[in-house]
Amino acid sequence: MSLPPASPHLPGATPSGARRRVLRADLLDFVADPGFVPPAEAPGVRHRPDHRVLIEGDRIVAVRPAAAGWQPLPDDPPALSAPELAAWAQVPEEDHRGRLLLPGFIDTHVHCPQLDVIASFGTELLDWLNTYTFPAERKYADPAVSQAGAERFLNALWAQGTTSAVVFPTVHKCSAEALFEHAAAVRMRLVTGKVLMNRHAPDGLRDDVEQAERDCVDLIQRWHGRDRQAFAVTVRFAPCSTPEQLVMAGQLAQGHAGVYMQTHVAENRDEVRWVAELFPSARSYLDVYDRDGLIGPRAVLAHGIWLNDEDRAVLRAHGAQIAHSPSSNLFLGSGLFDWPQAQQQGVNVSLASDVGGGTSLSMLRTMGDAYKIQALQGHRLTAWKALHTATAGAAQSLGLSEEMGRIEPGLLADLCIWDVAADEVARHRDNLASSLHERIFAWLTLGDDRNLVETLVAGQTRYQKKHAA
Repeated sequence: MSLPPASPHLPGATPSGARRRVLRADLLDFVADPGFVPPAEAPGVRHRPDHRVLIEGDRIVAVRPAAAGWQPLPDDPPALSAPELAAWAQVPEEDHRGRLLLPGFIDTHVHCPQLDVIASFGTELLDWLNTYTFPAERKYADPAVSQAGAERFLNALWAQGTTSAVVFPTVHKCSAEALFEHAAAVRMRLVTGKVLMNRHAPDGLRDDVEQAERDCVDLIQRWHGRDRQAFAVTVRFAPCSTPEQLVMAGQLAQGHAGVYMQTHVAENRDEVRWVAELFPSARSYLDVYDRDGLIGPRAVLAHGIWLNDEDRAVLRAHGAQIAHSPSSNLFLGSGLFDWPQAQQQGVNVSLASDVGGGTSLSMLRTMGDAYKIQALQGHRLTAWKALHTATAGAAQSLGLSEEMGRIEPGLLADLCIWDVAADEVARHRDNLASSLHERIFAWLTLGDDRNLVETLVAGQTRYQKKHAA
């Protein structure tokens, strides 16, 4: 696996063998959900201009105002004595003053093999699968294709500021293995698992219940909990699994501690009607999963546009989350997700690119499309709510808030450095901003991969923009 070189700023190792880095920038993260309230009233926003972030190995050691120099502070960790701070002062500082330093983005629903079909023309969900997705996924039976696809996919995520993801591979075991191998090699938090699909799919994309179970158990035993990897029982969607396979999937989810479950639900009205025909005894599409034990606190269900109040009550009771996929919903014409309604009814909501139905791996683009979907329904999504959902909120929904999603001592250094403006128009707009939210909202709306300066995963540079100085 070829990786970008480590940052040229890294000093030598400490006696413990861990490398140290000092980043200096304007920090922005969140300590609470800002909610759907006016920006000036939003709680939980933490903006720390001109601060230093001290990183040792893969973790953040301290966050300190640059104005304090290297003198001890009352809230410093106990290990940061005056002599230790003097040693930190000798680490070459990576000076990004004027730039934003944020936690890396967390994409809670994305398809690795669908980079092959991103930006394909002219179909809704079910035709999309048959015309584009399934033919592309069939190629991943070849381990070499899976390996190349996984490397290309992770590099593409880092180049958009995404440091963690919940990922669909294909039905082939080797496609999940390739993702686990490449992510584990760099200690990137990844949630994935072999897709379960034993009907209503073409030759070369169907498994069977017994072999699928053996493959999943083997992947769990080899990868789950190792090097920040987590296994997800991955049901493609209800129509592609027989009742027997869904029962088996529920047993896997219930029988292996800490595993996730990922699937699709209520994305498209034709899909919802089809599920009702295939499972006539189920109360709803969501009930197909719930009755087999697939809905729990680690369940990630993409879309959820066409759910009812009872469905949302089930999600609330179990602590499951909807991975809102706005770009995909717009591109495929699936519908408009009512985010404030879901939140009012206690449903956890995260954000997802859903590439290739979505048209970009950029979470900035995803947040921009989420704003448009809510605006069409009379709601206003603030930059604070969007950014919280793509960082600390997603980490909390995934049960990983003690690992990532904020810029705090003890958490892993999954971080991104951004230019607020990347061209003349954006710089002009930034100069006219009268508040922090106005600046950040303009960056979110106008920004793209040109704004990204550097991506760190577990303290190591995995993407760096050329001529970033």
